[in-house]
Amino acid sequence: MPPHCDSLDGPVVTAARKALEERDIGQVLPYVSEEGEADVREAFGLTVRARMLGQEAQEVADRWFFETVVRVHRSGEGAPFTGLKPAGLNVGPVIPAAERALDAGSADELTGVLCGIIRKQVEERHDRAMALKEHATEGVAATRAYVEASLGLQVWAHHLYKQAIAVPHAPTRRS
Repeated sequence: MPPHCDSLDGPVVTAARKALEERDIGQVLPYVSEEGEADVREAFGLTVRARMLGQEAQEVADRWFFETVVRVHRSGEGAPFTGLKPAGLNVGPVIPAAERALDAGSADELTGVLCGIIRKQVEERHDRAMALKEHATEGVAATRAYVEASLGLQVWAHHLYKQAIAVPHAPTRRS
C-alpha cells in the first residue's frame, strides 16, 4: 500500500501529535508493537521535557518524537523507516475511501472503488490479450506477444486473488 503512516498527516503522526498535546502516551501506543513500546515511552518522556525549553526546542523534539514513533511503527510491520513524508501526498483513491468507510461505518464506497478499479484492469488486460490473440497465428513473435499477455492476465489475477484472501494487516510478531 502506499502507506501514509509515515507522512506528517498520516494516522501515526496524528496520534503522536495528539499524545503530545494531551500529554497522554496512550493516544499513540496502539500504533506501535509491544516490543517497541519502551522506546516510544522513553521518547515521549524526553520530548515532553524538551518542549518546556522553548518553541525551537519543541519543534525539534516533536519532529524527533514523530520520527521515533513512525520508525517503531514501521519496524512492527517489518518495514523499513525511510523518513517522514510531507503532508498532502497523493495516496490514490483507496486509502481515503478506506478511511471514509471506517468513519462512516459502511464499506459501500470502498467496495465500489475497489471493484471499479479491478473491473477496469481486468477489462484492459483481457482486451489486450484478445486483440493479440487475433494475430497469434501470424508467427512466433505474434504468438509470443499473445502468450505473454494471456499469462500476464492470469498471473496478475492470481496475485490479486492471493492478496484478497491474505491475512489482514497485522504487526510482525517476534519471538
